[in-house]
Amino acid sequence: MVKGVARRVVVLTSPDPKHFEQAIFLLREDALDSKAPEEQVLKQAQEVANAYLQRSSPRHRRRRFLVPLLSALAGAAIATAVCLFISGILPLPF
Repeated sequence: MVKGVARRVVVLTSPDPKHFEQAIFLLREDALDSKAPEEQVLKQAQEVANAYLQRSSPRHRRRRFLVPLLSALAGAAIATAVCLFISGILPLPF
């Protein structure tokens, strides 16, 4: 809890409350000095909220799991093929 200090905030209300009801952004002190237009601050806050929703979506979580798994399987297959070629069990195709 902040006591005795005035803080400026940006509150975004969600058009679709399925994901979140409100997002609250605390503005930095030096952001107040830059005299950034309100529209620019709101646009940046919306971009941050959208990026968070995309990162935490179930589709992104599956991709975060699938890419390393497929990479490990491909590496294991290549290592197995190399070992089989070296040992002579599998003849070289050329």
